[in-house]
Amino acid sequence: MKKDVRKAVIAGNWKMNKTPSQAAELAKELRETVAGADCDVIVCVPFVDLQAVSEAVKGSNIHVGAQNCHFEKSGAFTGEISADMLAEMGVEYVIIGHSERRTYFGETDVTVNLRTKAALAAGLKVILCVGEYLEQREQGITAEIVSMQTKIALAGISAEELKNVIIAYEPVWAIGTGKTATSDQAEEVCAEIRAVVCGLYGEAAAEGLTIQYGGSMNAGNADELLSKVNVDGGLIGGASLKAADFGKIVAAASK
Repeated sequence: MKKDVRKAVIAGNWKMNKTPSQAAELAKELRETVAGADCDVIVCVPFVDLQAVSEAVKGSNIHVGAQNCHFEKSGAFTGEISADMLAEMGVEYVIIGHSERRTYFGETDVTVNLRTKAALAAGLKVILCVGEYLEQREQGITAEIVSMQTKIALAGISAEELKNVIIAYEPVWAIGTGKTATSDQAEEVCAEIRAVVCGLYGEAAAEGLTIQYGGSMNAGNADELLSKVNVDGGLIGGASLKAADFGKIVAAASK
């Protein structure tokens, strides 16, 4: 991390877990666990939990995010949620392009770009996910894949809008598998993403961009991963559902 030039951000992705009452309980526990953190703390929760969690963390240092949004403002898109709906609820952040959305629900680089634009236009801050599959890493094309995803996702996004974007590098092979990229692998790809952003927006914008690592970061490996210059935080899955573990990761990012 380079906390003197950019924000360290730890975000929890609760995925499809916790009913509203369970979510409020966990959020209240987290309030105590991460109070006084020297990094930004976000919890991205299921749509049905947003109101309960927002109430539970009100007045604390925890920010609330959603896990997706549609790229249209309204229309015949049964089951979808628009960015304007989230913004009116007081939601600050939204995850866009998570590999589970790409893999299971057919989201593409193009729709990720459309969703990113819609979220930014509504005043939301975006956690933009990129990452390669195992076979792509084994083929030696990680840099090409991640660079392409980054460029397409940011197409048409201004330098001013980029200030409201966090990029999360999530190697698909390390999500929910217990496998983790080594700290050197994470650093290499996060540095590649920063280089791509530098080519698109210039050095100052790239240096100011927060880039998270999101492949099975946990309480045991957070210190090592966050010691790397280009790893500015984490997008945390399973460990974000355990207040004690999430607190240890936040503590690592607060050093």
